[in-house]
Amino acid sequence: MTATPDTTPDTGTPVPVPAGAVAAGAVLASDAEREHVTARLREAAAEGRLTLAESDERQAAAYAARTRDELVPLLAGLPRPPAPRRPRRGPLTPRARRNLRVHAGVTAVVLVLLVLAAVLGPAPFFVPVGPAFWLGLFLFVHARRAEREPGPDEALPAELR
Repeated sequence: MTATPDTTPDTGTPVPVPAGAVAAGAVLASDAEREHVTARLREAAAEGRLTLAESDERQAAAYAARTRDELVPLLAGLPRPPAPRRPRRGPLTPRARRNLRVHAGVTAVVLVLLVLAAVLGPAPFFVPVGPAFWLGLFLFVHARRAEREPGPDEALPAELR
């Protein structure tokens, strides 16, 4: 494939396009996407859905693919794997981690003050179990609902899953 000259919009002078350039609008495939496709091809060959020769041919094409559009036809005719019952969750974002630390710190301070009030206060049988339960529950819900990075199940585009 030879490089075809392109023109810049401001000067109209020809600019050489690299020989390995992809078409406009095409998304380059990542190594993780290539590995995911080849893993699905290996599973299909192990199940007997593909012959060894066809599996080798498709895997070679997957490793040579430059764009996602080149990977999609390699999975043609193969059933989609069952969706996980519950998608795996990614790690907390830095902002969510900071907010959760602040929430945990405030909860700890309030709990310490409640325990000090129970020990040093005039009420003879005050035990801060109720407030401690609710503070812990709020912290737990905050941790479960906090913003997270995309998980490994969400990182792949739908057509490659």
